[in-house]
Amino acid sequence: MEFFLGFIIAIAISLTGVGAGSMTTPLLILLLRVPPATAVGVALAFGAIVKIACVPTYLIRRQVNVPTLRLLLAGGLPGVVLGSLVLHRLTRHADRGILFAAIGSLIAAMAVFQLYRVFRPTKRSAHNRYRWLLPWLALPIGVEVGFSSAGAGALGSLLLLGLTPLSTADVVGTDLSFGLILSLVGSFFQISAGNYDPALLLKLSIGGICGVLVGLTLAGRIAQRPLRIGLLLMLIVLGCQLARQGHGNSAPVPTLLQMSGR
Repeated sequence: MEFFLGFIIAIAISLTGVGAGSMTTPLLILLLRVPPATAVGVALAFGAIVKIACVPTYLIRRQVNVPTLRLLLAGGLPGVVLGSLVLHRLTRHADRGILFAAIGSLIAAMAVFQLYRVFRPTKRSAHNRYRWLLPWLALPIGVEVGFSSAGAGALGSLLLLGLTPLSTADVVGTDLSFGLILSLVGSFFQISAGNYDPALLLKLSIGGICGVLVGLTLAGRIAQRPLRIGLLLMLIVLGCQLARQGHGNSAPVPTLLQMSGR
C-alpha cells in the first residue's frame, strides 16, 4: 500500500504540480491511520526527496533566481521553524482531534485556493517594485509548511508571479528550490522531535521515485487541467474529512495556565 501511495502521489506531482505535502499528509492520516505529527514529518521528508530529483535540472539550466530565493528564505525559514514548534506544542498538549481539524482545514483551504487559481490565473508582475515584501509574505507560508507540510508550491509561485518579473521557468525553479529547503528544514525538526517513521518513508520514497520517472514520461501526453481540477477536488474532500473527524473527536484544549503547570 505504501509503495503504491508514493507512486500515485509522485505521478500526480509530476503531471499537475500539486504539492507533495498537500496530498501526502491527509492520505497518510486517513488511509494508513498515521498520527498527524508523524504524517507531517514523513510528508515533509518525502516531499524533499521528490523535489531533489527535480531541482538539479533547474540549477543546471540557470533557472533558479538566487537573490529572489534568498528573500523567500529570509522569511520562510523562520516561519517553518515556528510552524514546526507549534505542531510539536500541540502534539504534546492538545487532543489529536484538534490536530485533525487544524491540518484538515489548512489543506482544504489550500486546495480551494489552488482551484481558484486554475480558473483565475495570477497576472505576472512586470517590475521588481514589491520584491521587498517577499520575506514578510514568505513567513506565513513557512509557518504553514512547518505545521501541515502544505503551502510552499501554490503560495510561493503566487508570490513570485505577483511580485517579480521572473519568467515561468524561473518561477518554477525558484519555487521548487524554496519548497525543497523548507521541506528539508521542516523534516529535520520533525525527525528530531520523533515525528518520523523510517520504514514508511522508505516505502513511499521507492514508490515515489518510480512515480517521478513514469510521470516525466507521461508529461505532455495527458491533459493537465482536468486532472489537476480532479485532484484539487479530492484534496478538498480529504481536508474536510480530516476537519470533520477532528470536530467529532476533539477534547477541550488545555489553557495556557494548565500547559505551563505540566
